[in-house]
Amino acid sequence: MKYTQLGRTGLKVSRLVLGTMNFGPQTDEPTSHGILDAALDAGLNFVDTANVYGWGENKGRTEEIIGTWFAQGGGRRDKTVIATKVYGSMSREGETWPNEDRLSALNIRRAVEASLKRLQTDHIDLYQFHHIDRRTPFEEIWQAVDVLIQQGKILYAGSSNFPGWKIAQANETAARRGTLGLVSEQCLYNLSERRAEMEVIPAAEAYGLGVIPWSPLHGGLLGGVIKKEAEGGRRASGRSADALANTAVRAQIQAYEDLLGKHGLEPGETALAWLLTRPGVTGPIVGPRTAGQLDSALRALELELSEELLRSLDEIFPGPGPAPEAFAW
Repeated sequence: MKYTQLGRTGLKVSRLVLGTMNFGPQTDEPTSHGILDAALDAGLNFVDTANVYGWGENKGRTEEIIGTWFAQGGGRRDKTVIATKVYGSMSREGETWPNEDRLSALNIRRAVEASLKRLQTDHIDLYQFHHIDRRTPFEEIWQAVDVLIQQGKILYAGSSNFPGWKIAQANETAARRGTLGLVSEQCLYNLSERRAEMEVIPAAEAYGLGVIPWSPLHGGLLGGVIKKEAEGGRRASGRSADALANTAVRAQIQAYEDLLGKHGLEPGETALAWLLTRPGVTGPIVGPRTAGQLDSALRALELELSEELLRSLDEIFPGPGPAPEAFAW
C-alpha cells in the first residue's frame, strides 16, 4: 500500500479511500465486514462514510455496520482513519424538525454524538461538512468544531462539495480564530468531470487541503461500460445510460476504451491511476460492492501511466473547462 499525508496535516493515510455508501443498501453486513477486513489486510487505512448513508428509513445503517466491525476488536479501530459527514437530516422523510440538519452548532453537537454511538468509537478522525450551509456563519461552525476537538471527539475537519470561494472563506475564518480549519475537500473529480480543476483544486492547494475525489469512475462510465455491453454484461443504467444516449459522450467513452485496449489496460483501474497522478489528490474514494471490485481498485496503485498515455487521455478528456451537458450531475 502507498501512503501520503492528508493535506498539510501529519496524518498518514492510504492513497485509496474505502467508500462505504453501498454498505447496507447494496451490500449486507457480513459482506461489508469482509470488504473492510480485506481492505485493512491490504494496508488501506482510510475509510469514508456519512451519517445519512443507509438512506431513507435506514439512515445511519452504514455507520452501524462499521461500528459492529470495529467492535470485533483485533486493532480494527486503531488501524483505521475513520471519516464521516454531517449535514443532511437524520429524520424520516418529510418529518424534519428544526435544527435536525445543516451545520448549526446544535446539530453538529447532536450529530457527532449520534455518529460516535453508531460507530462504537470515542472519536472521529476526520469530520466533514457534507455540503455548504448558507444559513450558518463559519464563526459558529468553527466554534462548535473547536469544542469537539478540545473534547477529543474529533481530530480534523474537512469539507465536501464546497466551491473554491467557500474553502477560502472557511479557512480565512478559521485563521482569524487561530485554528487549523479545513484539511481536506471531497469533490466530484474524474477524467471526464474535471471542472474541479478550475477553482476547487487550486483553492485546496492554496490552503493545504488534501483532495479526496468521489465518483472516480463517474458512475461507471469510466469502468469499461461499452465493452461490458458488447460482451453481454451489465448494461449501463440510470445517469450512465442517460449520458451514453448522448452521441458525443458515447464517442468519447468509446475512444477512451479503444485507447486503453491498445495498451492492454483496464478502464476502471486506469481512471483511478490517473487520479493518483493529479496534483493535490490524497486518494480517490472507491466503493466496492464485492471483494473482487476491491481487488481491481488495489491494482490501480501499481499502474504506471506513461507521459504519452497521459497526453492521449488529455486529448480525449480535455480540461479544465465545463463538462458536456450530459455529465453535469
